[in-house]
Amino acid sequence: MEDEEAAAVLRAVGRQIRMWREAAGLRQVELGAAIGYGEEMVSSVERGRRIPKPEFLDKTDEVTGAGGKISAMKEDVERARYPKKVRDLAKLEDEAVELGAYAALHIHGLLQTPEYAEALYAMRRPAYTEGEIERHVAARMARKTVFERVPRPLITFVQEEVTLRRPIGGALVLRQQLEHLLEISELRHVEIQVMPTDRDDHAGIMGSFRLLKLQDGKTLGHSEGQLHDRVISDPREAHILEMRYGIIRAQALTPRESRAFIEKVMGEET
Repeated sequence: MEDEEAAAVLRAVGRQIRMWREAAGLRQVELGAAIGYGEEMVSSVERGRRIPKPEFLDKTDEVTGAGGKISAMKEDVERARYPKKVRDLAKLEDEAVELGAYAALHIHGLLQTPEYAEALYAMRRPAYTEGEIERHVAARMARKTVFERVPRPLITFVQEEVTLRRPIGGALVLRQQLEHLLEISELRHVEIQVMPTDRDDHAGIMGSFRLLKLQDGKTLGHSEGQLHDRVISDPREAHILEMRYGIIRAQALTPRESRAFIEKVMGEET
């Protein structure tokens, strides 16, 4: 685990599962056989080293006769499943009335399909384990609930042209990703713009960033580096990013032109 908060939750859940298992007179191998998991998985969950899936908790609750007490921990476990920086960012997104993002290297996380996200995480160096990739993809997909929130926030994106052409995951994954962009762009509270590579004046040349305007009127920035992410709360710095984003949007294609551009790219890839 990469943060103590999540690790503490998993240790607490593991202790509860062990107590209910022992109260039911079951060994780890017997519980595993009853719920369809191996002894090693049961042991790892009880020690807080593996994140149990919802069905693991539900079946364990039923077999041990916990009366819903183990199943009730699913929400806490689900939050612990995601990396801390993702949980913190999702919390900010839940509070935002406006979100804006400029993406220079790849399709923005909120716009990614599961297949595209999985391909991205599989490229990381040092390499992630399969479990780590699964965890990060699940966390990224969970954040997409921001599109369904009521009241609807205004959400805008500017994607560099190269992000539409870079075949991350292969040609089929890219095509599905572009189709997804067109689907998302149909939402009335979402605008997607493309920044063509041939622009000779570009306010976003310093790299990707995003803006979040909160309900209390405060504006925050967020930037991602090679090794660290940073929330920008200083009003002066946030104002600079806000100014840059406005210029970037003015320099990019309009949302309608961008839809046509994405369709054109899809046609070229056929």
